[in-house]
Amino acid sequence: MTTAGADDGRSTTAGEDPCAAHAATGEHGYTKEKDAHLKRLRRIEGQVRGLQRMVEEDVYCIDVLTQVSASTKALQSFALQLLQEHLRHCVAHAAKEGGTEMDEKVEEATAAVARLLRT
Repeated sequence: MTTAGADDGRSTTAGEDPCAAHAATGEHGYTKEKDAHLKRLRRIEGQVRGLQRMVEEDVYCIDVLTQVSASTKALQSFALQLLQEHLRHCVAHAAKEGGTEMDEKVEEATAAVARLLRT
């Protein structure tokens, strides 16, 4: 399975990990908070299922839009937390190592921020 990479057209294969920090430590930036993240994602999933239920039940459109906004904000908040953890883990490791890896990680993080801002 291939997923979209940075805006420069790069892509990664599922399971492939370009983070040298992960290779060095055996964990991703989000590993320490994995249980909390999964709990948060399950809560967001519940919000989205609630949206489906609201539409099925013909709830007033403004009320549905309010819940769409809440779900969107929850996903954005989750994304920012992951980005922060990536910066602290992968980018910080690359900065310690120096060389081109640091530049690549900064470009990767910048592209991720750009994608978040477009949403």
